[in-house]
Amino acid sequence: MHIIDYMELALQQAHKAAQLGEVPVGAVLVSGDGDVIASAHNLVESQRDATAHAECLVLREAMRLLNQKFLEGCDLWVTLEPCAMCAGAISNARIRRLYYGAEDKKGGAVEYGSHVFSHATCHHKPEIYGGIKASKASKLLEEFFAERR
Repeated sequence: MHIIDYMELALQQAHKAAQLGEVPVGAVLVSGDGDVIASAHNLVESQRDATAHAECLVLREAMRLLNQKFLEGCDLWVTLEPCAMCAGAISNARIRRLYYGAEDKKGGAVEYGSHVFSHATCHHKPEIYGGIKASKASKLLEEFFAERR
């Protein structure tokens, strides 16, 4: 599988979220060998759980499947720049690399907002690669919110 296909998988998850009326964000966790371990999309509305963001769900599922509390050597692909909660979870899980699509100037916490990984109290910072298929991810979000206005 070509490396960029992981973002396509995350975008497929985001589409699933939109079909459920969830904010269309998808995430995929990949092993160091390139195997997809878990994938998820937002379920905040469906589960009535403010922490059911795609990133947190995929991390929880991967930890459950691997029966471990850290995901060292794993890479996370997500369609939207993570918020502060998700960035904290990514740090705590010791993710090796974070790849994200659209930037989030309003709620993001990686390149915008609180810059979670830049804090002295952040004990683990992944390598960060933003803007991957950003136009596709942004378009999906824009269309989703335009329908609700």
